[in-house]
Amino acid sequence: MLIFSLALEEPEKMGLQERSETFLEVWGNALLRPQVAAFVRAQADRLARLVPEPHRLAEQLPWLSLSALKFRERDALEAVFRFWAGGEKGPEVFPMSRLWDSRLRHYLGSRYDARRGVSDWDLHMKLHDRGARVIHTREFRRWRDTGVAFELRDSSAYHVPNRTLASGRLLSHHGERVAARGYWGDIATGPFVAFGIEADDESLLRTSNGQPVKTASEITQHNVTELFREVAGWGRPTANHGTPEQVHGEGPGSPERAAPSPEFTVHFLPLGSAQTLHHKSCYEGRFQLLYVACGMVHLLSPDLGACVAPGGHLIVELARYLVDLRQEQLQGFSARVGELAQAAGFTPQNQDRPSETFARFYKSGDSACLRSHAAVQSTTPPPGALVPPSVQSATPPPDALVPPLECPPGSLGRPEETKVPGAFKVTPDAPLLTLQAPLAPSLPPASPGLSLSMADKRAARLPRRPRSDAGPPLTTVRTPRSRTQRKSPRFPPRGNCS
Repeated sequence: MLIFSLALEEPEKMGLQERSETFLEVWGNALLRPQVAAFVRAQADRLARLVPEPHRLAEQLPWLSLSALKFRERDALEAVFRFWAGGEKGPEVFPMSRLWDSRLRHYLGSRYDARRGVSDWDLHMKLHDRGARVIHTREFRRWRDTGVAFELRDSSAYHVPNRTLASGRLLSHHGERVAARGYWGDIATGPFVAFGIEADDESLLRTSNGQPVKTASEITQHNVTELFREVAGWGRPTANHGTPEQVHGEGPGSPERAAPSPEFTVHFLPLGSAQTLHHKSCYEGRFQLLYVACGMVHLLSPDLGACVAPGGHLIVELARYLVDLRQEQLQGFSARVGELAQAAGFTPQNQDRPSETFARFYKSGDSACLRSHAAVQSTTPPPGALVPPSVQSATPPPDALVPPLECPPGSLGRPEETKVPGAFKVTPDAPLLTLQAPLAPSLPPASPGLSLSMADKRAARLPRRPRSDAGPPLTTVRTPRSRTQRKSPRFPPRGNCS
């Protein structure tokens, strides 16, 4: 809602360059300039006053519809806007710099002191190899350290926390579920891959001595500016349609007319509506395009596919630019997306050069008629039902994947007490099996406050007496003791030593 309000702002109030720069800072920076933060507070205060009043919302923002939301969801949306508007004052309410550093420490762990080297490795060995070579080392390292991706002004001007990046999560505190506000967004890939690695103007992708001439920030600013220029000129006639007199309305007898506003409506649906859309007949075969992000692939089901009209298209974002995934995991993710799309009634599109970033499908008429009727009449199946039969039959149950643990001779403990953490792992996206060999058995290290008894020490120090079936019995030879040898004193037993 905030982004649409910014994109549809009147040109008299905000110019094209200022609009694109404000969008980049709000969308990709963890810290804002005071001017941008003031704009966010003003827009959030306006939206907070309009959300509870549907009539005023329809008058001032005709492109926005919240009629499908429940009252508690509207109240939650109003509370979010109140927080953005500064209802809770003070930098300690949302300390973005400290939250970013804390999340980065948790993500890197012991590699935090070498975070500069880690960022260079992720950039050159992963993002550059996957096609994002225009991302410069300096801008990527700055984003990893501070969360500021687009530094359009002096670096000292960015010090106001970006409250639009805040999110809530239920955490466990002393055995109770407590709601906490923090930042749980992306800290690994960065916002450069969205608008900054491709461009229609080939001159922006030109290289010199093997290095890109433009950075990802400059390409992003160019693409966003062109996008906002297209939005600002929505519905206006261009020079390619008609004469200049007809375009500018300067012909004789032709009155001036204002540029028509964009004729579209953005409908916000309730949370979790992806599993319940097929229950309403008004959504059956209604949509022509379905876009699924890589983090929402699990929602792609036959029920959701029934809402797409015959001949409609499906675009699924692949996990190409997720730096934490290896190449075999990316291939498994792509295969899993194809299986879910075919189960939902879609057919892959024939492309000369298949894209590694998006998977494109279409819905044919025959498959739509068969699958949409079955999807509307049935309920949402469990996640296990979406796995194809070949995968279910080929993957044995977890009990069959764990080998029987045997306690080697001389080890302390029984077989049922021996635990091997991480002995196997089966990923849901691809039937991968990883076996880890257990470590060699050894005596457990002594923990503070734990002492071995005399019997345990004697058993650990002295060898065991061989059994009768292990071989011939040993012969004990006794030598006569000299008279000059002193006898060892004998002490009476003092009870059970164990």
